[in-house]
Amino acid sequence: MNGKSRSNSNDGSITTGGNGESGGHGGLSRRQLLGGVGATGAAGLVLGAAGGATGYAATRPDAPTALTAVGSTQVMFHGKHQPGITTPLQACGHLLAFDLAPGAGRKEAAALMRRWSGVARRLMAGEPADGGAADGTAHDTGISLDAGPSSLTITFGFGRTFFDRTGLVDRRPPGLDPLPPFSNDRIDPKRSEGDLWVQIGADDALVAFHALRAVQKEAAGSTRLRWQMNGFNRTPGATARPMTARNLMGQIDGTGNPKPADDDFDQRVFVPATGTDARHDWLAGGSYAVVRRIRMLLDDWEKLSVERQERVIGRRKTDGSPLSGGSETTPMNLDKAGPDGRLLIPDNAHSRISSPQKNSGAAMLRRPFSYHDGIAADGTPDAGLLFICWQADPLRGFVPVQRKLDRGDALSPFIRHEASGLFAVPGGAADGEYVGQRLLDS
Repeated sequence: MNGKSRSNSNDGSITTGGNGESGGHGGLSRRQLLGGVGATGAAGLVLGAAGGATGYAATRPDAPTALTAVGSTQVMFHGKHQPGITTPLQACGHLLAFDLAPGAGRKEAAALMRRWSGVARRLMAGEPADGGAADGTAHDTGISLDAGPSSLTITFGFGRTFFDRTGLVDRRPPGLDPLPPFSNDRIDPKRSEGDLWVQIGADDALVAFHALRAVQKEAAGSTRLRWQMNGFNRTPGATARPMTARNLMGQIDGTGNPKPADDDFDQRVFVPATGTDARHDWLAGGSYAVVRRIRMLLDDWEKLSVERQERVIGRRKTDGSPLSGGSETTPMNLDKAGPDGRLLIPDNAHSRISSPQKNSGAAMLRRPFSYHDGIAADGTPDAGLLFICWQADPLRGFVPVQRKLDRGDALSPFIRHEASGLFAVPGGAADGEYVGQRLLDS
C-alpha cells in the first residue's frame, strides 16, 4: 500500500501500522491478526502506516518505538455503518446506558451526540480525547498514553424511551417495540433498557477505559448513568492459530454467525436504505442491538461430564465441530442418527434449536463479551455472557430464535437472563456529521 494510510466507508475498516503483513515488532501476520480478534471478518482491512495510530503514543517526551500490530490497528469512525458491529471481536469492552437528565430534551441530546462523536473519532484515531492544543491548555487524562488505537470502537444507540424524552415519538421505528417476556427471564429493570446506549471495545484495557471515562465526562450534566457492564474476550494472538472465541463454559461460541461474505449478510444485519418509511429513514444503514446479561450457572455446568456438555450444546468442546461429524464449519446434519438410533445432535441441543434451519432462516450477528463480577450473594460465580446481537429487525432475528429456545433448550437450566435492552443504532456518520444527526437535526 506504499506506506500510505487509507480508509473506506465500510464498518470495520481497519488500518494497521507496520510494513504490510506484520505490524511493528509484534510479528503478527495479517491472518493472525484477524484470527486473534474474533471470528467475525472485518468489512475491509487496509494495511499501511496508520496516520493516527501513533499520534497519541508520540506525546511521550522520549522518542516512541514502533507500536505492535495489535496497538496500531485502527478502525475507521466514519462510514456507512457504525464501527463495532462487524469489527472483529475485541479483548475488552464496556457497555453503558444513560437516561437524559430531567429537563434535557432534543437540543441537549443533539449536543451530546455531537460531543460524543467528536471524542469517538479522535480516540479511534489514537488521538487525545480533547484533540490536544498547541498552547498546552487542553487536558487529556493520559490513561492510554503511549498506546495506539488498539482497535478501539465506540458505538451509539437509542432506546425506546429516548424518543419520548426528545419529542420524537413519531420517528421511533417499529423495531423498538418492547421484547416479549421469556420464561427464563429474571430481569432486573435497574440494569435494563435506557435512553442512550454506548458500546466500547478495544484490544487494550487501558484504551477501553480511557474511552469509557471520556464518554462519561462528556455525558455529565445532561444525562444520568443508568447501568454499566464490563466484559472481555481472548487477547489477540493468544492462540497458535486463528479460531472462533470461547465463552466461560469453555464452548466455542459464534460458529454459526452470518459472515460479511454471505450474499444476504447486509439484509440480515442492517436496515435497508430503500423501502423504509420516510419517518424512519434516519435508521438506514443502521441496525438493532439486543443486549442481554446472561449469567452462567458455572458450578452446575462444571459438574457435567464433557460428553454431557457436548450433548447439551450439540458440538464438540475441543473444536466446535457438530456431533453429526466434520469440522467446526461443517453444516450440522440434524437428521443423522447413531448406531443406537438416537439423533447424534439431540432434539433439545442448543445448536439445533437456535439454528436457522429450525427458525425459518432467522439469524443474527452475535458479538458478545464475557463478564465476571466476583461472587454472587448465593456464593456462586457471578459470571457469564454480555450477549449482544445485531439484526435488521429483532422481530425476525432475536425474538423467534429466543422463543424457540424458551420452549425446551437443554442449556436453559444452566443460564439465567438477568438484564435486557433493545436499541436502535443509527447508520454511520459521514465525514463532518455526528451519529444520529439525520434524526436529531431533521
